[in-house]
Amino acid sequence: VGVLGSGDFARSLAIRLVCSGFKVVIGSRNPKRKAGLFPSAAEVTFQAEAVKKTDVIFVAVFREHYSTLCDLADVLAGKILVDVSNNTEVNHHKESNAEYLASLFPACTVVKGFNVISAWTLQSGARDGNKQVLICSNNQEAKRIVAEIAQVMGFTPVDMGCMSSACEIENIPLRLLPAWKIPIFLALGLFLCFFTYNLVRQVIHPYIREQKNKFYKIPIEVVNTTLPCVAYVMLSLVYLPGVLAASSQLYYGTKYRRFPDWLDQWLQHRKQIGLLSFFCAALHAVYSLCLPMRRSHRYLLIETAVKQAVEKKMNIWVEEEVWRMEIYISVGIIALGLLSLLAITSLPSIANSLNWREFSFVQSTLGFIALVISTLHTLTYGWSRAFDENQYKFYLPPTYTLTLLVPCTVILAKVVFSLPCVHQRLLRIRRGWEKGRYVKFVLPSATGEYSSGETSSNV
Repeated sequence: VGVLGSGDFARSLAIRLVCSGFKVVIGSRNPKRKAGLFPSAAEVTFQAEAVKKTDVIFVAVFREHYSTLCDLADVLAGKILVDVSNNTEVNHHKESNAEYLASLFPACTVVKGFNVISAWTLQSGARDGNKQVLICSNNQEAKRIVAEIAQVMGFTPVDMGCMSSACEIENIPLRLLPAWKIPIFLALGLFLCFFTYNLVRQVIHPYIREQKNKFYKIPIEVVNTTLPCVAYVMLSLVYLPGVLAASSQLYYGTKYRRFPDWLDQWLQHRKQIGLLSFFCAALHAVYSLCLPMRRSHRYLLIETAVKQAVEKKMNIWVEEEVWRMEIYISVGIIALGLLSLLAITSLPSIANSLNWREFSFVQSTLGFIALVISTLHTLTYGWSRAFDENQYKFYLPPTYTLTLLVPCTVILAKVVFSLPCVHQRLLRIRRGWEKGRYVKFVLPSATGEYSSGETSSNV
């Protein structure tokens, strides 16, 4: 196997090829100066010599340097060129790098591949990093050869079709978390809304009404009050689009009607929304554990103890508050544990080891149980304080009462959908039944002959 180029990727590629048992020939413009950078088992020579000795050649040079290889056009004829390059911007050129390389060397067979693999992954081997190698070419035999090389190297080749797919493959490494943009903006929007709401209630209200300076609460307490709100609402937003989709199917009586684009996008981003929910819940748990470590908490604790000593209060035990906090913390731990399980099974390596029924049970059934337990966690936190007029600062209701709106709607809808009459109708629709559809039927007549007709599937 030949490698044209002497950069970081070319060196990593040569190391991986040598470790996989291939005889590697490196083509460089300065072989004496570059020889020390490559494994001793690899032969480093001039580009023309490397091309003559090999049939499959990895072109590990940038697009702007392709023209420097034109002098090798004659010796490259009939060879398989594997283009591993990437662009600096998405759709930077009208044609892909692989198509441009093929236009420069029409006598060669060009295969696009290995561009989604990093130099680090090549050096570490397929055990560390992405194992998939996306391959495309107009020549099936050339794709097969390159795919076999990828398999021997320990990677999983994925056939992406003809050369027209090269542009899509080259854009993949340049996109920064494309499936995460909407969920991240959603989480940030919710965080800013709840943070502002809590800031007004916990800091601005005592400052205006009581002239108390409580701005010290902003870094820890206000943030810690905001995080569970975001986590709770985000978790409910994972299951709300399913409720809307089921409602649409029940209303129209068919599963073949397309959902609106916004609902379709929402359904596709449920995994990312759920993982962000778990992230916020985990941060909430860490922040909560750190609350007693604050200096302000120690001062307030000492101040409370001094007041009780002055007032000669010997017993301050409040049975109701003790039970409320015990249940609140216990239910919160269970909810976080279920969210952890949901997050773990969302990882591709774990999800691939589960069959569809197992994955559906964890993500759907256990996920809904996590939502119910999170609701109990929130209700236990609120307890009877929702009916205390002192909790309505600036006439604003407590934050947890606002977070209950969407989750309780989802839970109520799930309960309605679990009713036998609704569940059976929804199940029939998802199995292909349609409201108002006419079907053919055949009945025997009195004489024993068969006659055909039509009837509505409602009948």
